[in-house]
Amino acid sequence: MTGSRGEEPRLELRILGPTEMLAEGVPVPLTAAKLRTVLVALLLSPDHFVSDAWLSELLWGPRPPATAAAQLYTYISRLRGCGAPGLRVRRRLRGYHLDIGTADFDWQLFRRAAERGRESLRKGQYGTAATQLTSALGLWRGPALSDVTEALHAAELPRLEESRLAVLEDRVEADLALGRHARILPELVGLVAEHPLRESLRGQLMTALYLCGRPADALNVYEQGRRILKTELGIDPGPTLRRIHRAVLLESLPGPGRGQPRDEAGPTGSPWDGLVPAMLPMDVADLAGRTDELARTLTTLRGRPEPARGVVLTGPAGTGKSALAVRAAHACRSDFPHGQLYIDLRAHDGAPKEPMEVLGGFLRALFPGCRTLPETLDERVQLYRSLLARRRVLVVLDNAADDRQVRPLLPGGDHSRAVVTSRHPMASLEGLRAVRLGRLDRTAGEALLAGAVGHSRVRAEPEAVARVVELCDGLPLALRVCAERLMTHPHWRVADLVDRLLGEDGRLDLLCEGSLDVRARLRASVLELRPPLHGAFRALSPMSAGAFTTTQAAERLSLPRVRAQTLLDALVGRRLLEVSAAGPAGAFYCFPPLVGLLAREQPDTGQPVS
Repeated sequence: MTGSRGEEPRLELRILGPTEMLAEGVPVPLTAAKLRTVLVALLLSPDHFVSDAWLSELLWGPRPPATAAAQLYTYISRLRGCGAPGLRVRRRLRGYHLDIGTADFDWQLFRRAAERGRESLRKGQYGTAATQLTSALGLWRGPALSDVTEALHAAELPRLEESRLAVLEDRVEADLALGRHARILPELVGLVAEHPLRESLRGQLMTALYLCGRPADALNVYEQGRRILKTELGIDPGPTLRRIHRAVLLESLPGPGRGQPRDEAGPTGSPWDGLVPAMLPMDVADLAGRTDELARTLTTLRGRPEPARGVVLTGPAGTGKSALAVRAAHACRSDFPHGQLYIDLRAHDGAPKEPMEVLGGFLRALFPGCRTLPETLDERVQLYRSLLARRRVLVVLDNAADDRQVRPLLPGGDHSRAVVTSRHPMASLEGLRAVRLGRLDRTAGEALLAGAVGHSRVRAEPEAVARVVELCDGLPLALRVCAERLMTHPHWRVADLVDRLLGEDGRLDLLCEGSLDVRARLRASVLELRPPLHGAFRALSPMSAGAFTTTQAAERLSLPRVRAQTLLDALVGRRLLEVSAAGPAGAFYCFPPLVGLLAREQPDTGQPVS
């Protein structure tokens, strides 16, 4: 067949849909699925010979018939004899190669058009890119490889489909850059439903929703994807999707024509890039006896019945304030989608950390693009509160020393909340509700031990278990140390532990296991006392074996009774003294049992209390 001007007749080969061969627009019959399979297999391997073995595998699977070689030759002969101009099949080394000459092959045309579109996209020529990529996608006439054998379909379709989706994503990127987010939104919804694990499409859907004024829906799309990835693959979203998520949270996603979303100051190389701060320590395994306190804390953080700035968890050393704060923070993470900040405000040496230093860490986490931080505390506070003004962030300030340390670290705005833990009530901090933690009663203490060492072991010695709770003064920290002792000494009876705890001289030594150190926690409570409270505690330490009155304390302190009463009240407020009884003659004071043991280790220096 010859063209009107003596040119070689035009041949078209199509596999991006039903397999077709057209000569001058006239279909060449390809009626057998195996014939189409041979043709497509050769078309998709233009640079090398396809072996007989591979063609046999594609046609008949692992068990070809005895006549496989003859049948394969028949299919090759039919291709050679189909009369398609310019089509030549060559044989070499037990394999075949298909030369299509100048024929138009839609897979090749698709790849060339796609590369031109990508080049235009790289140059920022979004209109041209959208046209070229749309033209490439227009070559797809339906599902590819649907009329060949299952073996060829399984072997080759994934790479074809991946190429199509990649070009589709490039075209969507061009459309987003051109401000066509509303137009392509329905298409993106369908694509994400069809390909739920494809993070790039999910990110583009989030971008389109955000640009359509629907940031809440964009965040919901992210959360759905996060759950699917975790359930299906056991992984978290990748950095690109996290970066888009962060940009939506920070309301900083670029508008049309501004390229991929970045953080406020662009890529910084900071490890915080693309991340929402999630700085909480690992949740505690056991939190026995704190059901009411946890409920009150969560109710306040979630703004019910009326909003408050946060919660102060107060109580003696070792009562589990930090554990409760971490448990509450984990329980309401979803209420604070813009992040959770955490800091232990006590340094390794026990000294309080400076707010200037703490704010530096918080600002770097919240604002990775900030290469230079403000040099004064006031400026850092202003930047910190401005960043949190429209976000929902939970700030956990653990082991606070006093209100002066905490006040600069409290978030501003109406949406963020704070959890502060301290041995002091901090009543001067406005808007923070106090939740006081006391010592655990017998039931709660036994539940804590049972959760660690097993219910059967606790039920076997109820009286000994009750005695352990009593000797530990109901302090969760001390009870956890005892649980560790019992777990590391499975041959001990609980009564054996009681015998060891009854030796007062060594009880505090026994209540130390790794980082769980009752003496260290109690001593920190004493060391942070300022004069004259520190001197008063040391002066009263010889009286730690029993109860005493205000008059007896005044005599010991060599102070007027009114001044002694003020110091006693302050030590009660610091949970280092307790009111044991009150009668006509006034109150009786005593040291809590474990604090008393510590007090007897610190003899009075004989220095006057001023």
